[in-house]
Amino acid sequence: MPLPKVNTPTYELVLPSTGKKLKYRPFLVREEKILIMALESENVKQITESVIEILESCILTKNFKISDLATFDLEYLFLNVRSKSVGETVEINVTCPDDNKTTVSMSVDLDAIKVKKDKKHKDTIKLDETLSLKLKYPSVVQFIENNFEASEKSEVSTTLDMIVSCIDIIYSEEESWSASESTPKELEEFVDQLNTKQFKMIEDFFATMPKLTHSIKVKNPTTDVESTVILEGLAAFFN
Repeated sequence: MPLPKVNTPTYELVLPSTGKKLKYRPFLVREEKILIMALESENVKQITESVIEILESCILTKNFKISDLATFDLEYLFLNVRSKSVGETVEINVTCPDDNKTTVSMSVDLDAIKVKKDKKHKDTIKLDETLSLKLKYPSVVQFIENNFEASEKSEVSTTLDMIVSCIDIIYSEEESWSASESTPKELEEFVDQLNTKQFKMIEDFFATMPKLTHSIKVKNPTTDVESTVILEGLAAFFN
């Protein structure tokens, strides 16, 4: 006689970037093993790829591509899946900022962690009186490519690759040019034409884009100094 199937609950959440609803289930023991092995490796690329693999199994919404998610969407989604899978709290080690060496173990409520949106953030940049540029968020695939598969490139080259991959549309009042219809070389040549002020506006898009963030109060047991620590990104909650 075959063993019975275990019923798995399902949940819904809203993606911060689009407001789209997703259905998901908690990850299972076999998927948790994948994550544990990746965390033990301390290899950021391996951890990221494991997160993608687990989410691809856990997302129940049809025709949804994990690889297209913005990085902060993926981080928020994974935290919610993790919360429903193994518990709403996680123990992390926090370094006290007043001496930058004392470490304190703290419990963090995963359900309290949200994606923070900067009021100054905008995805459309007016380059001059004629041209505007609309940017899109880097996907997790772009994040991996630009941070872990470009080790031989300079920091400037890596930044340029990220900008080029995030161009959506260039347009004027009369016409528009879709990035999907242009080659990477053409887009790179367009970016190379920008002046310092225009390039800085593009950099501000990345600096102010939504972030998975949470602030906590930590008291140094050695100095009795209490400080506020800002946790950002998925890795901050798995150390």
